[in-house]
Amino acid sequence: MRLLIFLLVFISIYSLLHFYGLVKVLRAHVLNTSGLVALIIFMLIMIFAPILVRLLETANFDKTARMLAYIGYCWMGVLFLFVCTALVLDIYRILLTTGTLILPFDLSRMALTSRQIFFVSLAVSATVAIYGSFEANRIQTEHITIKTPKIPKEVGRVRIVQISDVHIGLIVGENRLEKILDRVIAAEPDILISTGDLVDGQMDDVSTLTEMFRKIPAKMGKYAITGNHEFYAGLKRALKFTKNAGFTILRGEALSINGFLNIAGVDDMAGNSYGLTRNISEKALLSALDRDKFTLFLKHRPLLEKDATGLYDLQLSGHVHKGQIFPFSLVTMLFYPEDAGMLALDNNAFLYVSRGCGTWGPPIRFLSPPEVTIIDLVAAG
Repeated sequence: MRLLIFLLVFISIYSLLHFYGLVKVLRAHVLNTSGLVALIIFMLIMIFAPILVRLLETANFDKTARMLAYIGYCWMGVLFLFVCTALVLDIYRILLTTGTLILPFDLSRMALTSRQIFFVSLAVSATVAIYGSFEANRIQTEHITIKTPKIPKEVGRVRIVQISDVHIGLIVGENRLEKILDRVIAAEPDILISTGDLVDGQMDDVSTLTEMFRKIPAKMGKYAITGNHEFYAGLKRALKFTKNAGFTILRGEALSINGFLNIAGVDDMAGNSYGLTRNISEKALLSALDRDKFTLFLKHRPLLEKDATGLYDLQLSGHVHKGQIFPFSLVTMLFYPEDAGMLALDNNAFLYVSRGCGTWGPPIRFLSPPEVTIIDLVAAG
C-alpha cells in the first residue's frame, strides 16, 4: 500500500513538472503543431519511464531497460533543472511586475520575455547537466577523525571506510564501481562498511562485481545493512549479492569485534511495506551492548530515535545524497537533522551522513559530489 501511494505521489509530481515544462514551450512558440504532438508523446513516455524500466528489468529485457533508463533518467535531471531555472525567472518577472505597480518608475524593461525565459532555462539546464555528469564521476575522499578512550592505546587507530548508496544496476556498473573501490583500497581500511543501497535493480556479470569487493582487504571485516533499494530491487537477490561480495549483513543484529568494538545495524524502514523488515527496536538492540566498548550503529536513513540516542558512539547513514542535484538539497534539509557530513549529538556521540558514492535516477550530481568516507577512531591521549 505504501509503495502504491509513493508511486501515485511520484507520478503526480513528475507529471506537474512536465506540465510546467510544456507550458514554457507553448509560451515560447518554438515548436509547430507536429513538434508539439511529438513532444507530448515523448513526455508521456518519460513520465512512466521509471516504472517501465523496472518492468523491463523484471522481464529480463536488460538492453532495452538500460537504454530507456539512460534516456529517462537523463531527461529527468534536465527537466528538473529546466523547471527550477524557469521558476526562478518567473518569480523574477513577477517581482518586476509587482515593483512597477508599487514604485513610481517602470521596471518592465528589465523583464525577460517568455521566449527568453525558455532559452535561458534550456541553456542553464543543459550546461549544469553536462557538468553534473562529470561531477558524478569525480569521487572525493572525506576524512574525519574521532578521538575516544574506548579504543585501547595499544591498538592506536581503527580505520573505518564507509561506502553508501552505490546503486549498482543499469547505470552504475563495473567502471563506476572500479573508481569507487580504488578509493577504498587506497584508504587501507580495517573495516569496510556499506550503509545501504549497494544494489539497485538488474546487475550484469555479478561474479565480476562481487570479486571486485572480495579483493578488498579489511582485516576486521566488511559489514552492510539494507537500504530502501535493496527491497525495491528484490531483497533475496540483493542479500545474495551482498553476501557473495564478502559482507556480513546486520539486520537488527549486533556483534563485537576484537573485544573493544560493537557494530550494530538495522533494516531500512522500506521493508515494512513488504513485510520483510526485522522489527527490533533500536533501543532494545543497542541497550544490550557493552557501553564500555565503542559502538558503531549502521542505519540507512539519517534519522535519530530519541530512545536510542546515547546508546551508541557513532551512527553512520546515507540515503540522502545531499539532494544529489541542487536545489533539491534545499528539500532534503527540511526532512533530516543532517543531510551530509558530521553532526554532534548528546553524550559525545556523532552522526555522520555520507553523500553517497553513486547516483539514483539521473547520472548527474550538482554541488553534491560523490564520496568515500574514511573514519579514523583514535585512542584518546
